[in-house]
Amino acid sequence: MQPDPLSVPDGFAFSQSSLQDFVDCPRRFELRYLLRLSWPAIQSEPVQEVERSMRMGEQFHRLAHQRLLGISSTMLDSQVQSSGLENWWTNFNGILENTGQFPVGVIIFPEMTLQATLGEARLVAKYDLILVKPDGSLAIIDWKTSKKAHRREWLVNRLQTRLYPYLLVRAGGSLFGNQPLTPSQVELIYWYVEEPDRSIRFSYNDRQHLADDTYLAGLISRIRRIEPGTFPLTSDDKHCRYCVYRSLCERGVQAAKMDDDTQVDLALDESGDLTIDFEHISEIEF
Repeated sequence: MQPDPLSVPDGFAFSQSSLQDFVDCPRRFELRYLLRLSWPAIQSEPVQEVERSMRMGEQFHRLAHQRLLGISSTMLDSQVQSSGLENWWTNFNGILENTGQFPVGVIIFPEMTLQATLGEARLVAKYDLILVKPDGSLAIIDWKTSKKAHRREWLVNRLQTRLYPYLLVRAGGSLFGNQPLTPSQVELIYWYVEEPDRSIRFSYNDRQHLADDTYLAGLISRIRRIEPGTFPLTSDDKHCRYCVYRSLCERGVQAAKMDDDTQVDLALDESGDLTIDFEHISEIEF
């Protein structure tokens, strides 16, 4: 008896971005990651505002990385050429001076990529910053560039919230002598550049780690067993409003408008490409 065909090629790396796309819409996952199809639909209106946000997000992540590598803020200030980015940059440098967030003796790993296997699958994550504190605890810091802080209830089930601590426990020991890590050592912190005094923290524990292991393994198994060409469209067309494939899938042509109630978070994914994560507060109920 021949084994069932696998949709995902050998060596494919599952990231929080690809897994989130599958959860939101399996067809989007197939189009973007398996077929690698480019589609020229606009993600959001007005286009100029999205492009400006994308440029700012990319510039901020680059500046933050350089600053964490030890380059002084004075040397980097000349690269800050917009009022919005200047505000983010000021807030970021203020956080660096907060000894409660970055205690003396902390070891930092900026822009760190980790990977591990889960069964026959490969998991990968690119972290904005990993802190190793003197007491042996680790903090994952993720910069969020959305205009407002996300709601905790929304973040808790995001693939980033589940994958990042899980993978750090699995692979983070390589950062210091291959010492094994326990889930209770790990904390995930989302820090919002627009609200420097606001951070959303998720502690980790053995129970959550086991739950994430089961969930991620099951999710990947589902993906690998879908026959090529049969990945279904999402049943929730809210996910189509900012999707570049919506016209291809006959889910509309016009892009949804980005207004004051639309949250846009810009982040660099594991491939180094800039990704956009939208949340439309007035439409999505939790």
